[in-house]
Amino acid sequence: MNDKHDISVLNGMITTTLDSMKGFEDAAEDAESTRFAAMFADFARDRGQVVASLQAEVEGLGGKPESSASFLGAAHRSFMDLKQVLSGKNDKAIIEEVERGEDHIKAKFEDALRDTTLQPATLAVIREGFASVKAGHDQARALKHGLI
Repeated sequence: MNDKHDISVLNGMITTTLDSMKGFEDAAEDAESTRFAAMFADFARDRGQVVASLQAEVEGLGGKPESSASFLGAAHRSFMDLKQVLSGKNDKAIIEEVERGEDHIKAKFEDALRDTTLQPATLAVIREGFASVKAGHDQARALKHGLI
């Protein structure tokens, strides 16, 4: 068993998922449409549940779970803020950024799922989180392609 490796991978997933959750919270705040605002708020709640599950697994392995988003996530959100100001902060621009963020988190989860050194219990928690991430990604992609 390699608990340290599992903890490291899980903490990376937590940071990425916290970035995603914060991005959805920001998108919900900035959306012009109440329908999109409600949808993004739901996505943020879903990501919060994924974070809690990943954190519980880290604790179960005897590790200290991450609890804050990354510097890169904050930088991306700052870029989103600048881009929204320049583009008039419209829903189309917000949805494009949300979908870009969803591509990133989906790829991170897929990478983790391909890690053959992770323990089965760790993979099960990541797989469960991935189901939520994939659903959010697919919905954001459909939303983007429906608007453009």
